[in-house]
Amino acid sequence: MSRFREHIAESGRALRAVFANPNLRRVELALIGSETGKWFYIVALAVFAYDHGGATAVGIVAAIRYWPSFAAAPFLSILGDRFPRKRVMVGATLLRALGMGFAALTVLLGGPPALVYALAASVSVISTAFRPAQAALLPSLVRAPAELTAANVASSTITSLGVVTAPALGGVLLVVTSTQLVFAVTGAIFLCSALVVSRIQAPGDRPKSSTEGREGFGTQLLGGFRAIARTGSLRVLVLLYAAQTLVAGAMNVLLVVAALEVLDLGKSGVGFLNAALGVGGVVGALAALALVGSQRLASNFAFGLVLWGAPLAVIGVWPQPVLVFVLLAFIGVGDTLVDVSGVTLLQRAAPNEVLARVFGALQSLTLGGFGLGALAAPALIALVGVRGALICVGALLPALATLFWRRLQRIDEASLAPSGELKLLRGVSIFTPLPPETAESLASVLTVVDARAGEAIFTQGDHGDRFYIVAGGEVEVTIDGRPARELGIGESFGEIALLHDVPRTATVRAKTDTRLYALDRADFIAAVTGHAPSADAANAVIATRLASFRPSMASD
Repeated sequence: MSRFREHIAESGRALRAVFANPNLRRVELALIGSETGKWFYIVALAVFAYDHGGATAVGIVAAIRYWPSFAAAPFLSILGDRFPRKRVMVGATLLRALGMGFAALTVLLGGPPALVYALAASVSVISTAFRPAQAALLPSLVRAPAELTAANVASSTITSLGVVTAPALGGVLLVVTSTQLVFAVTGAIFLCSALVVSRIQAPGDRPKSSTEGREGFGTQLLGGFRAIARTGSLRVLVLLYAAQTLVAGAMNVLLVVAALEVLDLGKSGVGFLNAALGVGGVVGALAALALVGSQRLASNFAFGLVLWGAPLAVIGVWPQPVLVFVLLAFIGVGDTLVDVSGVTLLQRAAPNEVLARVFGALQSLTLGGFGLGALAAPALIALVGVRGALICVGALLPALATLFWRRLQRIDEASLAPSGELKLLRGVSIFTPLPPETAESLASVLTVVDARAGEAIFTQGDHGDRFYIVAGGEVEVTIDGRPARELGIGESFGEIALLHDVPRTATVRAKTDTRLYALDRADFIAAVTGHAPSADAANAVIATRLASFRPSMASD
């Protein structure tokens, strides 16, 4: 019990650190504005559509908000991998503010409803550029691995609170004012969010890829999908994420039918059932604190999937109103666990240069899954009835979690970076600026190299294929046969040949029995060149060595 309390206290410290970190605080504040503005205009738009075309218009508005966003997500997510992510977030938020301003003006002047619908659709489409860029920017702003999970907990909490409070606030504002004023207020909220994002200090937030500029648009467009397809852990996570949204889409339809036909709760019951989900999400945020610092995120992801599905199956077996509210709160908890652990795992597993596109691909697949679930639910109800549909849909996620359990465990095992290697890696000036998840990834792929006293690690003129860190013993560097320097524990060598693509400029030999950690060329270059502060640190190291070894050639 004391260990649990200690872990919760540590999680609380990490969460406080998120808001003590000015850049993370600004990201979360911007998300508050984004979520509040989203719900405000959704509520106002639904009422506006109903007033001008009844239920049919409400359905049409939902379709034009949803399907264009599904199609646009992979395209617009490219922006987050081609331009500074902060700039993409600011630009997208300003465009959303402009769209809402025009919508307010259109309503005020009595313009055609179709124009209002089109502006709302454009705001939804533009939003698909904001979230992938935000998710991809977040890892570069954290100062410790626990902060990344804590930041995702904060984001998930904000989203859950938004579901519970923002629609109600928007509805109240709509009652006491007017549609055009709600649209105008939404635009002002987006404008404030853009201002907050503009103050984020994010050096090097644009990834640098060795293939940038040589890829065609089609190749860039599919970059996120290709990264998912060729990386086993990403494939599993995205598949399960898409399955969860498939169930979510079906649940949205099933809850409406169940509230009216099975539970006899009436129309107001639909709102109460959705509120129970939101409350569960807030409670889930407290449960998600246990994920901060956890190295078993994939297992927690599986547990969240079970919490998402099993309650639906129980509702189908025993549809009692009070029990249903409790079970839906459990689904809200599961939703938070899935979001926090899933997003954190994706941020750690996806290559930085395609990270925004991976989230764009995920966004598109989840939107598609949601739509397919909503379409499949009526057919399933016709086939097996409402209760049977709840059981079938609810059983899907626990079954998939069981099927992929071993794969998820292997993801956890692969993410366990040895603490000693990570500490040694962090002590090298080139790697100190790296985001925590990148450093963890590098630490997990370090290779141990043992050399006896007098043995050459590499010889001047050799091809450069590895970067080395001294973990024990000493090595001696010679240039043209003359001693240049000695390196001990924590010092490193081998960067010049890798970064400048030249032969080894020195010979390095073990002075004593020595243990080294080696990093392959591809891993070293991807990490250093993909993060501007690390590239600057590497260039500074190279410049220092070149200066100290003149007139001889520099140590490598």
